[in-house]
Amino acid sequence: MAATPGQKSEVDRKHPVDQTLPPFKMFTSGLQHVAAMYAGVVAPPMIVGPACGLSPTETAFLMGASLFTAGIATLLQTLGFWKVGAKLPFVNGVSFAGVTPMVAIGKAQSPGNALPIIFGAVIVAGLLGFVLAPYFSKLVRFFPPVVTGTVITLIGVSLLPVAFNWSQGGNSQAPGYGSLTNIGMAALTFLIVLVLRKVLRGFLQQISILLGLVAGTLIAIPVGITDFAAITKADIVGFPTPFHFGAPQFDIAAIVSMCIVMLVCMTESTADMLALGKIVGRPADERTIEGGLRADTLGTAVSPLFNGFANSAFAQNIGLVAMTKVRSRFVVATSGLILVVLGLSPVAASVISLVPLPVLGGAGIVLFGSVAASGIQTLASAALDKGENSLIVAAAVGIGLIPIAAPDFYHNLPKDLLVVLDSGISTGCLVAIVLNLAFNHFGKGSGEEGAVTADAVGATDAADAEGAGPDATGSDATGSDEVRIPTQPDRRAQDSGDPASAPVH
Repeated sequence: MAATPGQKSEVDRKHPVDQTLPPFKMFTSGLQHVAAMYAGVVAPPMIVGPACGLSPTETAFLMGASLFTAGIATLLQTLGFWKVGAKLPFVNGVSFAGVTPMVAIGKAQSPGNALPIIFGAVIVAGLLGFVLAPYFSKLVRFFPPVVTGTVITLIGVSLLPVAFNWSQGGNSQAPGYGSLTNIGMAALTFLIVLVLRKVLRGFLQQISILLGLVAGTLIAIPVGITDFAAITKADIVGFPTPFHFGAPQFDIAAIVSMCIVMLVCMTESTADMLALGKIVGRPADERTIEGGLRADTLGTAVSPLFNGFANSAFAQNIGLVAMTKVRSRFVVATSGLILVVLGLSPVAASVISLVPLPVLGGAGIVLFGSVAASGIQTLASAALDKGENSLIVAAAVGIGLIPIAAPDFYHNLPKDLLVVLDSGISTGCLVAIVLNLAFNHFGKGSGEEGAVTADAVGATDAADAEGAGPDATGSDATGSDEVRIPTQPDRRAQDSGDPASAPVH
């Protein structure tokens, strides 16, 4: 029935996050997300596989399994069921936080036992995280704008070195790394994306990243940096056989190591959900974060069944949402379906892999820079002239930049600590939370703007999200940049080389 004058139709009343797009737009926008994250998904198995003694064929199988399980985890996150899923346009994939400990486990065990021990540890870590999700989500009250802005900025800045590495070729040991050809292709793709964003309008502008990647790849063919070998060797169909490498084994040391990784992933996912909630105009409340963490951890616990690893949020896709203004979670659900298909069809996956890393790096600079810009925008509303807020930002950003500016800074510390310290997002987040509590909650500055007060974490009127929320293309009806983090329970909302240079998702 048509809406009467002065009334909004049911579709109009939906928040942009819950709206669907026409099929073609849904597919192309979802494909754009897959293109942005593909290298990050396949890089961990490319590193862990050889460390566990796998052959190139077995490593390729592990890569397909990672795509398949990333798709499942993304569907859990975007569509959800029961109390599982943030129901935000939130992409999940293999977490880089687990790469270093998994490589250590692989080198310490015999080739036949390494992966079963890793899978057993990942299962336990995922189940533990699922149990802890309701308690962990309560930390949202400790994320006022001064904290969220700092963390969002660090997410973007932490990802930029990955784009720079891709722009050079992705593998520092490969010939031609950092060559004029690679950097030139990255620069050309970067310019193409900027020009497309400037001259295109409407839907074409929204998929400018995808168009830029296609254009860059086509130009790269005569240049000679596009590799077609993967397509010629790939099978048409390949299902990730459950427990292909053997039944899971449970080793205490490995379990403890992966449980620490799980806590790091949950911390980063919480920060990512807060960042994404701000960008899409639906602030992530306690219940949203609880559902999101449940999806992360359930996806992690299920992944080893299909030979996958721990899953967490992919921050680069948050940058894509910020840039394109396409906020529909069903677009990201479509990308989850595409990932599942890629995991079941190696030849289809190899088509995505045709995009050279320098081309992906050029587009990545725009994507990751968009995340940092969103963080700066949030900090602009954090009253940095009040109390010690500017000091909180300075200290947290300074500590968070250590793993980026000086990757070997912590090299003499115990390896177990490196799981946390090597993630600038995690360390910066923890420093910001602690200093905010010290200066604005327990200290003499309590009560200043930016403190953890009822105002900073007050409930957002549901009508803002349902009636006066942003439209499907991202224009905010209120025009406000204020960040409010509600706590009410009624809203549900990479490279192929050195792991040290890769993002910690």
